[in-house]
Amino acid sequence: MTASATPLKTPLAALYRKVDLRLLPYLFVLYVVAYLDRVNVSFAAPSLSLELGFSSSVFGLGAGMFFAGYVLCEVPSNLILRRVGARLWIARIMVTWGLVACAMALVHAPWSFHVLRFLLGVAEAGFLPGIIYYLTLWYPAPRRARAVALFMAATPVAGIVGGPVSGLLLEMHGALGMSGWRWLFLLEGVPAVLLGFSVLRYLADGPAQAPWLAPAERQALAAELAAEHAAGTAAGSAAEGPARSLWAVLASLARDSRIWLLSLGYFALCVGMYGLVMWMPTLIGEILGPGAGPERVGLLSAIPYLGGVVGMVLIGRHSDRTGERRWHTAGPLFVSAAGFVLALWPGGAALIGLSGPWWSLGCFTLATIGLWGMLGPFWTIPTGFLSGAAAAGGVALINSVGNAGGFVGPTLVGYVRDATGSHVMGFLSIAAIMVLGGCSILWVTRRK
Repeated sequence: MTASATPLKTPLAALYRKVDLRLLPYLFVLYVVAYLDRVNVSFAAPSLSLELGFSSSVFGLGAGMFFAGYVLCEVPSNLILRRVGARLWIARIMVTWGLVACAMALVHAPWSFHVLRFLLGVAEAGFLPGIIYYLTLWYPAPRRARAVALFMAATPVAGIVGGPVSGLLLEMHGALGMSGWRWLFLLEGVPAVLLGFSVLRYLADGPAQAPWLAPAERQALAAELAAEHAAGTAAGSAAEGPARSLWAVLASLARDSRIWLLSLGYFALCVGMYGLVMWMPTLIGEILGPGAGPERVGLLSAIPYLGGVVGMVLIGRHSDRTGERRWHTAGPLFVSAAGFVLALWPGGAALIGLSGPWWSLGCFTLATIGLWGMLGPFWTIPTGFLSGAAAAGGVALINSVGNAGGFVGPTLVGYVRDATGSHVMGFLSIAAIMVLGGCSILWVTRRK
Protein backbone atom coordinates (compact mmCIF):
# COMPACT_ATOMS: atom_id res chain seq x y z
CA MET A 1 0.00 0.00 0.00
CA THR A 2 1.39 3.44 -0.91
CA ALA A 3 1.90 6.21 1.60
CA SER A 4 -0.92 8.23 0.03
CA ALA A 5 -3.33 5.38 0.59
CA THR A 6 -2.39 4.76 4.20
CA PRO A 7 -5.60 4.75 6.24
CA LEU A 8 -6.04 7.39 8.91
CA LYS A 9 -5.57 5.70 12.27
CA THR A 10 -6.04 8.88 14.35
CA PRO A 11 -9.66 9.89 15.10
CA LEU A 12 -10.52 13.33 13.77
CA ALA A 13 -10.80 14.87 17.26
CA ALA A 14 -7.33 13.58 18.13
CA LEU A 15 -6.00 14.91 14.83
CA TYR A 16 -7.26 18.39 15.64
CA ARG A 17 -5.72 18.15 19.09
CA LYS A 18 -2.44 17.43 17.35
CA VAL A 19 -2.93 20.50 15.15
CA ASP A 20 -3.86 22.54 18.22
CA LEU A 21 -0.72 21.56 20.10
CA ARG A 22 1.50 22.23 17.11
CA LEU A 23 0.09 25.60 16.02
CA LEU A 24 -1.81 27.40 18.76
CA PRO A 25 0.88 27.73 21.48
CA TYR A 26 3.40 29.01 18.94
CA LEU A 27 0.99 31.46 17.30
CA PHE A 28 -0.08 32.51 20.79
CA VAL A 29 3.51 33.48 21.67
CA LEU A 30 3.87 35.42 18.41
CA TYR A 31 0.77 37.44 19.18
CA VAL A 32 1.80 38.09 22.79
CA VAL A 33 4.96 39.72 21.44
CA ALA A 34 3.04 41.61 18.73
CA TYR A 35 0.47 43.00 21.12
CA LEU A 36 3.03 43.95 23.74
CA ASP A 37 5.07 45.93 21.19
CA ARG A 38 1.84 47.62 20.13
CA VAL A 39 0.69 48.73 23.60
CA ASN A 40 3.89 48.99 25.67
CA VAL A 41 3.78 52.70 24.93
CA SER A 42 0.91 52.87 27.46
CA PHE A 43 3.26 51.73 30.25
CA ALA A 44 5.97 54.12 29.07
CA ALA A 45 3.51 57.03 28.84
CA PRO A 46 3.90 58.68 32.27
CA SER A 47 7.72 58.79 32.30
CA LEU A 48 8.05 59.39 28.55
CA SER A 49 5.57 62.28 28.62
CA LEU A 50 7.19 63.80 31.70
CA GLU A 51 10.73 63.60 30.30
CA LEU A 52 9.88 64.90 26.82
CA GLY A 53 7.13 67.31 27.85
CA PHE A 54 4.31 65.61 25.91
CA SER A 55 0.73 66.77 26.53
CA SER A 56 -2.18 64.32 26.67
CA SER A 57 -3.05 65.27 23.09
CA VAL A 58 0.49 64.61 21.84
CA PHE A 59 0.61 61.21 23.55
CA GLY A 60 -2.93 60.25 22.48
CA LEU A 61 -2.17 61.10 18.86
CA GLY A 62 1.10 59.15 18.99
CA ALA A 63 -0.61 56.12 20.52
CA GLY A 64 -3.20 56.25 17.75
CA MET A 65 -0.71 56.84 14.90
CA PHE A 66 0.15 53.13 14.99
CA PHE A 67 -3.29 52.42 13.58
CA ALA A 68 -2.99 54.99 10.79
CA GLY A 69 -0.07 53.03 9.33
CA TYR A 70 -1.76 49.73 10.16
CA VAL A 71 -4.99 50.62 8.37
CA LEU A 72 -3.19 51.99 5.31
CA CYS A 73 -1.23 48.78 4.66
CA GLU A 74 -3.51 46.08 6.08
CA VAL A 75 -5.39 44.86 3.00
CA PRO A 76 -2.40 44.81 0.61
CA SER A 77 -0.29 43.04 3.23
CA ASN A 78 -2.83 40.28 3.78
CA LEU A 79 -3.29 39.65 0.06
CA ILE A 80 0.48 39.55 -0.43
CA LEU A 81 0.60 37.00 2.41
CA ARG A 82 -1.82 34.79 0.54
CA ARG A 83 0.21 35.10 -2.65
CA VAL A 84 3.70 34.47 -1.23
CA GLY A 85 2.70 32.15 1.63
CA ALA A 86 2.05 32.69 5.31
CA ARG A 87 5.43 31.43 6.51
CA LEU A 88 7.53 33.91 4.54
CA TRP A 89 5.29 36.92 4.98
CA ILE A 90 4.66 36.49 8.72
CA ALA A 91 8.42 36.19 9.21
CA ARG A 92 8.93 39.43 7.26
CA ILE A 93 6.27 41.21 9.30
CA MET A 94 7.79 40.17 12.62
CA VAL A 95 11.39 41.08 11.82
CA THR A 96 10.36 44.48 10.47
CA TRP A 97 8.12 45.42 13.36
CA GLY A 98 10.74 44.22 15.87
CA LEU A 99 13.34 46.56 14.40
CA VAL A 100 10.94 49.51 14.45
CA ALA A 101 9.89 48.66 18.02
CA CYS A 102 13.55 48.82 19.09
CA ALA A 103 13.90 52.15 17.28
CA MET A 104 11.19 53.61 19.54
CA ALA A 105 14.01 54.01 22.08
CA LEU A 106 15.28 56.88 19.88
CA VAL A 107 12.17 59.05 20.33
CA HIS A 108 13.16 62.60 21.30
CA ALA A 109 10.35 64.89 20.07
CA PRO A 110 6.65 64.70 19.11
CA TRP A 111 7.43 64.28 15.40
CA SER A 112 9.78 61.30 15.98
CA PHE A 113 7.23 59.72 18.34
CA HIS A 114 4.44 60.05 15.77
CA VAL A 115 6.57 58.90 12.81
CA LEU A 116 7.91 55.80 14.57
CA ARG A 117 4.46 54.81 15.84
CA PHE A 118 3.15 55.18 12.26
CA LEU A 119 6.00 53.03 10.90
CA LEU A 120 5.35 50.41 13.58
CA GLY A 121 1.78 50.14 12.29
CA VAL A 122 3.01 49.84 8.69
CA ALA A 123 5.42 47.07 9.72
CA GLU A 124 2.86 45.04 11.68
CA ALA A 125 0.02 45.46 9.16
CA GLY A 126 -1.32 42.12 8.01
CA PHE A 127 -0.22 40.07 11.01
CA LEU A 128 -3.55 39.54 12.79
CA PRO A 129 -5.77 39.02 9.72
CA GLY A 130 -2.99 36.94 8.21
CA ILE A 131 -3.06 34.59 11.20
CA ILE A 132 -6.87 34.46 11.14
CA TYR A 133 -6.76 33.60 7.45
CA TYR A 134 -4.00 31.07 8.18
CA LEU A 135 -6.28 29.36 10.73
CA THR A 136 -8.98 28.99 8.05
CA LEU A 137 -6.49 26.80 6.16
CA TRP A 138 -6.45 24.38 9.12
CA TYR A 139 -9.83 24.58 10.88
CA PRO A 140 -13.39 24.28 9.51
CA ALA A 141 -15.95 26.81 10.78
CA PRO A 142 -17.38 24.68 13.66
CA ARG A 143 -13.90 24.48 15.23
CA ARG A 144 -12.70 27.94 14.31
CA ALA A 145 -14.12 30.17 17.07
CA ARG A 146 -12.33 28.16 19.73
CA ALA A 147 -9.05 28.23 17.80
CA VAL A 148 -9.31 31.97 17.16
CA ALA A 149 -10.27 32.62 20.79
CA LEU A 150 -7.31 30.61 22.12
CA PHE A 151 -4.95 32.42 19.75
CA MET A 152 -6.36 35.85 20.53
CA ALA A 153 -6.24 35.20 24.27
CA ALA A 154 -2.63 36.26 23.71
CA THR A 155 -3.71 39.91 23.82
CA PRO A 156 -4.95 39.94 27.43
CA VAL A 157 -2.09 37.62 28.41
CA ALA A 158 0.29 40.18 26.90
CA GLY A 159 -1.26 42.70 29.27
CA ILE A 160 -0.93 40.35 32.23
CA VAL A 161 2.73 39.69 31.44
CA GLY A 162 3.49 43.09 29.98
CA GLY A 163 2.37 45.16 32.96
CA PRO A 164 4.77 43.67 35.51
CA VAL A 165 7.59 43.21 32.96
CA SER A 166 7.24 46.77 31.71
CA GLY A 167 7.21 48.02 35.29
CA LEU A 168 10.49 46.22 35.99
CA LEU A 169 12.09 47.54 32.80
CA LEU A 170 11.06 51.07 33.71
CA GLU A 171 12.94 50.57 36.98
CA MET A 172 16.13 50.31 34.87
CA HIS A 173 16.05 54.10 34.60
CA GLY A 174 19.59 55.45 34.53
CA ALA A 175 21.32 52.18 33.57
CA LEU A 176 24.08 53.03 31.07
CA GLY A 177 22.75 56.56 31.07
CA MET A 178 19.42 55.57 29.44
CA SER A 179 15.89 56.33 30.59
CA GLY A 180 13.76 53.42 31.76
CA TRP A 181 11.23 53.89 28.97
CA ARG A 182 14.03 53.64 26.37
CA TRP A 183 15.14 50.31 27.89
CA LEU A 184 11.51 49.14 27.73
CA PHE A 185 11.20 49.76 23.98
CA LEU A 186 14.62 48.34 23.17
CA LEU A 187 14.36 45.10 25.15
CA GLU A 188 10.73 44.38 24.25
CA GLY A 189 11.45 44.78 20.52
CA VAL A 190 14.24 42.18 20.32
CA PRO A 191 12.02 39.04 20.78
CA ALA A 192 9.98 39.91 17.66
CA VAL A 193 13.12 39.89 15.50
CA LEU A 194 14.30 36.54 16.88
CA LEU A 195 10.87 34.91 16.60
CA GLY A 196 10.49 36.22 13.06
CA PHE A 197 13.41 34.10 11.91
CA SER A 198 12.01 31.08 13.78
CA VAL A 199 8.77 31.29 11.74
CA LEU A 200 10.70 30.24 8.63
CA ARG A 201 11.55 26.90 10.25
CA TYR A 202 8.43 26.23 12.29
CA LEU A 203 5.35 27.13 10.23
CA ALA A 204 4.06 25.34 7.13
CA ASP A 205 1.94 27.13 4.53
CA GLY A 206 -0.88 24.64 5.04
CA PRO A 207 -1.62 20.99 5.87
CA ALA A 208 -0.26 19.79 2.52
CA GLN A 209 3.18 21.23 3.35
CA ALA A 210 3.29 20.09 7.00
CA PRO A 211 6.06 17.47 7.50
CA TRP A 212 4.75 16.70 11.01
CA LEU A 213 1.51 15.25 9.59
CA ALA A 214 1.20 11.78 8.13
CA PRO A 215 -0.09 11.64 4.52
CA ALA A 216 -3.46 10.29 5.64
CA GLU A 217 -3.76 13.07 8.22
CA ARG A 218 -3.14 15.68 5.54
CA GLN A 219 -5.84 14.04 3.41
CA ALA A 220 -8.33 14.04 6.30
CA LEU A 221 -7.82 17.75 6.97
CA ALA A 222 -8.02 18.55 3.27
CA ALA A 223 -11.25 16.57 2.92
CA GLU A 224 -12.90 18.43 5.83
CA LEU A 225 -11.92 21.83 4.48
CA ALA A 226 -12.82 20.96 0.88
CA ALA A 227 -16.27 19.79 1.95
CA GLU A 228 -16.86 23.02 3.83
CA HIS A 229 -15.64 25.08 0.88
CA ALA A 230 -17.91 23.20 -1.53
CA ALA A 231 -20.90 23.64 0.79
CA GLY A 232 -20.18 27.35 1.13
CA THR A 233 -19.86 27.80 -2.64
CA ALA A 234 -23.12 25.93 -3.23
CA ALA A 235 -24.84 28.15 -0.66
CA GLY A 236 -23.62 31.27 -2.47
CA SER A 237 -20.63 32.31 -0.37
CA ALA A 238 -18.04 34.59 -1.92
CA ALA A 239 -15.53 32.17 -3.38
CA GLU A 240 -12.21 32.65 -5.00
CA GLY A 241 -11.81 33.14 -8.72
CA PRO A 242 -8.76 31.65 -10.40
CA ALA A 243 -7.16 34.95 -11.32
CA ARG A 244 -8.81 37.66 -9.27
CA SER A 245 -6.72 40.78 -8.81
CA LEU A 246 -6.49 42.84 -5.66
CA TRP A 247 -8.82 45.46 -7.09
CA ALA A 248 -11.36 42.88 -8.26
CA VAL A 249 -11.46 41.35 -4.79
CA LEU A 250 -11.81 44.73 -3.09
CA ALA A 251 -14.45 45.92 -5.56
CA SER A 252 -16.50 42.79 -4.90
CA LEU A 253 -16.18 43.15 -1.13
CA ALA A 254 -17.02 46.87 -1.19
CA ARG A 255 -20.46 46.03 -2.60
CA ASP A 256 -21.28 43.71 0.30
CA SER A 257 -23.10 45.59 3.07
CA ARG A 258 -22.27 42.81 5.53
CA ILE A 259 -18.59 43.73 5.30
CA TRP A 260 -19.27 47.36 6.27
CA LEU A 261 -21.64 46.48 9.11
CA LEU A 262 -19.09 44.07 10.54
CA SER A 263 -16.41 46.72 10.07
CA LEU A 264 -18.50 49.11 12.16
CA GLY A 265 -18.81 46.49 14.89
CA TYR A 266 -15.07 45.89 14.90
CA PHE A 267 -14.41 49.65 14.78
CA ALA A 268 -16.45 50.00 17.98
CA LEU A 269 -14.49 47.20 19.63
CA CYS A 270 -11.15 48.84 18.72
CA VAL A 271 -12.29 52.26 19.93
CA GLY A 272 -13.07 50.72 23.31
CA MET A 273 -10.11 48.38 23.51
CA TYR A 274 -7.40 50.90 22.68
CA GLY A 275 -9.13 53.84 24.31
CA LEU A 276 -8.89 51.82 27.52
CA VAL A 277 -5.56 50.02 27.29
CA MET A 278 -3.54 53.01 26.05
CA TRP A 279 -4.70 55.13 29.00
CA MET A 280 -5.27 52.54 31.73
CA PRO A 281 -1.76 52.66 33.30
CA THR A 282 -1.91 56.48 33.35
CA LEU A 283 -5.37 56.48 34.96
CA ILE A 284 -4.35 53.89 37.54
CA GLY A 285 -1.24 55.90 38.37
CA GLU A 286 -3.38 59.03 38.87
CA ILE A 287 -5.77 57.14 41.15
CA LEU A 288 -2.89 55.77 43.25
CA GLY A 289 -1.23 59.18 43.53
CA PRO A 290 2.32 60.43 43.05
CA GLY A 291 3.87 57.87 45.41
CA ALA A 292 2.97 54.90 43.18
CA GLY A 293 5.95 53.41 41.37
CA PRO A 294 5.82 51.94 37.85
CA GLU A 295 6.12 48.40 39.21
CA ARG A 296 2.91 48.71 41.27
CA VAL A 297 1.06 50.40 38.41
CA GLY A 298 2.16 47.58 36.10
CA LEU A 299 0.96 44.90 38.51
CA LEU A 300 -2.46 46.50 38.97
CA SER A 301 -2.79 47.06 35.22
CA ALA A 302 -2.60 43.28 34.77
CA ILE A 303 -5.86 42.67 36.67
CA PRO A 304 -8.34 43.73 33.93
CA TYR A 305 -6.45 41.61 31.41
CA LEU A 306 -7.10 38.55 33.60
CA GLY A 307 -10.81 39.21 33.09
CA GLY A 308 -10.18 39.43 29.36
CA VAL A 309 -8.63 35.95 29.33
CA VAL A 310 -11.56 34.44 31.22
CA GLY A 311 -14.14 36.18 29.03
CA MET A 312 -12.40 35.22 25.80
CA VAL A 313 -12.05 31.52 26.59
CA LEU A 314 -15.49 31.01 28.19
CA ILE A 315 -17.47 33.00 25.63
CA GLY A 316 -15.60 31.49 22.67
CA ARG A 317 -16.08 27.95 24.01
CA HIS A 318 -19.78 28.50 24.72
CA SER A 319 -20.31 30.01 21.26
CA ASP A 320 -18.76 26.95 19.61
CA ARG A 321 -20.75 24.54 21.78
CA THR A 322 -24.09 26.20 21.04
CA GLY A 323 -23.28 27.33 17.49
CA GLU A 324 -24.69 30.76 18.36
CA ARG A 325 -22.66 33.75 17.13
CA ARG A 326 -25.03 36.73 17.14
CA TRP A 327 -25.46 37.40 20.87
CA HIS A 328 -22.05 35.97 21.74
CA THR A 329 -20.65 38.86 19.66
CA ALA A 330 -23.01 41.80 20.24
CA GLY A 331 -23.82 40.99 23.88
CA PRO A 332 -20.24 41.29 25.16
CA LEU A 333 -19.91 44.65 23.38
CA PHE A 334 -22.91 45.97 25.33
CA VAL A 335 -21.43 44.61 28.58
CA SER A 336 -18.17 46.39 27.85
CA ALA A 337 -19.98 49.68 27.21
CA ALA A 338 -21.61 49.28 30.62
CA GLY A 339 -18.12 48.90 32.17
CA PHE A 340 -17.04 52.25 30.70
CA VAL A 341 -20.15 54.00 32.03
CA LEU A 342 -19.88 52.44 35.51
CA ALA A 343 -16.23 53.52 35.76
CA LEU A 344 -17.50 57.12 35.74
CA TRP A 345 -19.93 56.60 38.65
CA PRO A 346 -18.13 57.80 41.80
CA GLY A 347 -20.90 56.52 44.06
CA GLY A 348 -20.35 52.92 42.98
CA ALA A 349 -17.24 52.44 45.09
CA ALA A 350 -18.91 53.80 48.25
CA LEU A 351 -22.03 51.74 47.63
CA ILE A 352 -20.17 48.43 47.85
CA GLY A 353 -17.46 49.57 50.27
CA LEU A 354 -14.48 49.76 47.93
CA SER A 355 -11.65 52.25 48.23
CA GLY A 356 -8.58 53.23 46.25
CA PRO A 357 -8.38 51.93 42.68
CA TRP A 358 -10.57 48.84 43.17
CA TRP A 359 -13.84 50.21 41.80
CA SER A 360 -12.13 51.48 38.66
CA LEU A 361 -10.22 48.21 38.25
CA GLY A 362 -13.48 46.26 38.58
CA CYS A 363 -15.15 48.39 35.91
CA PHE A 364 -12.11 48.13 33.64
CA THR A 365 -12.23 44.35 34.14
CA LEU A 366 -15.90 44.22 33.15
CA ALA A 367 -15.02 46.19 30.03
CA THR A 368 -12.17 43.83 29.10
CA ILE A 369 -14.34 40.74 29.64
CA GLY A 370 -16.70 42.06 26.96
CA LEU A 371 -14.05 43.39 24.60
CA TRP A 372 -11.97 40.23 24.45
CA GLY A 373 -14.91 37.87 24.91
CA MET A 374 -16.47 38.85 21.59
CA LEU A 375 -13.32 38.36 19.50
CA GLY A 376 -13.52 34.61 18.88
CA PRO A 377 -17.19 34.50 17.85
CA PHE A 378 -16.83 37.71 15.83
CA TRP A 379 -14.23 36.36 13.42
CA THR A 380 -16.32 33.27 12.62
CA ILE A 381 -18.98 35.53 11.07
CA PRO A 382 -17.06 36.85 8.02
CA THR A 383 -15.16 33.60 7.47
CA GLY A 384 -18.53 31.85 7.48
CA PHE A 385 -19.63 33.54 4.25
CA LEU A 386 -16.26 34.29 2.61
CA SER A 387 -13.62 31.94 1.25
CA GLY A 388 -10.39 32.01 -0.75
CA ALA A 389 -9.19 35.44 -1.88
CA ALA A 390 -12.43 36.98 -0.59
CA ALA A 391 -11.71 35.59 2.88
CA ALA A 392 -8.19 37.01 2.86
CA GLY A 393 -9.35 40.40 1.56
CA GLY A 394 -12.55 40.50 3.62
CA VAL A 395 -10.89 39.74 6.94
CA ALA A 396 -8.18 42.29 6.16
CA LEU A 397 -10.73 44.92 5.11
CA ILE A 398 -12.81 44.46 8.26
CA ASN A 399 -9.71 44.49 10.43
CA SER A 400 -8.33 47.50 8.57
CA VAL A 401 -11.47 49.63 8.81
CA GLY A 402 -12.07 48.44 12.36
CA ASN A 403 -8.58 49.29 13.50
CA ALA A 404 -9.21 52.91 12.58
CA GLY A 405 -10.95 52.75 15.95
CA GLY A 406 -7.53 52.18 17.48
CA PHE A 407 -6.62 55.65 16.24
CA VAL A 408 -9.89 57.23 17.38
CA GLY A 409 -10.02 55.78 20.92
CA PRO A 410 -6.65 56.93 22.37
CA THR A 411 -6.70 60.21 20.42
CA LEU A 412 -10.23 61.02 21.58
CA VAL A 413 -9.38 60.44 25.25
CA GLY A 414 -6.18 62.50 24.93
CA TYR A 415 -7.88 65.52 23.38
CA VAL A 416 -10.80 65.35 25.83
CA ARG A 417 -8.37 65.24 28.79
CA ASP A 418 -6.54 68.33 27.53
CA ALA A 419 -9.80 70.18 26.81
CA THR A 420 -11.72 69.30 29.98
CA GLY A 421 -9.14 68.04 32.47
CA SER A 422 -11.04 64.73 32.71
CA HIS A 423 -11.62 61.53 30.76
CA VAL A 424 -15.38 61.46 31.51
CA MET A 425 -16.68 62.69 28.14
CA GLY A 426 -14.12 60.52 26.35
CA PHE A 427 -15.37 57.38 28.10
CA LEU A 428 -19.03 58.28 27.51
CA SER A 429 -18.33 58.80 23.81
CA ILE A 430 -16.59 55.42 23.64
CA ALA A 431 -19.55 53.70 25.33
CA ALA A 432 -21.97 55.23 22.82
CA ILE A 433 -19.84 54.07 19.88
CA MET A 434 -19.75 50.54 21.32
CA VAL A 435 -23.54 50.40 21.66
CA LEU A 436 -23.84 51.47 18.01
CA GLY A 437 -21.34 48.76 17.02
CA GLY A 438 -23.30 46.11 18.90
CA CYS A 439 -26.47 47.14 17.08
CA SER A 440 -24.69 46.86 13.70
CA ILE A 441 -23.69 43.26 14.54
CA LEU A 442 -27.27 42.42 15.52
CA TRP A 443 -28.45 43.84 12.20
CA VAL A 444 -25.98 41.97 9.99
CA THR A 445 -26.65 38.64 11.74
CA ARG A 446 -30.43 38.96 11.81
CA ARG A 447 -32.51 36.19 10.26
CA LYS A 448 -33.97 37.17 6.90
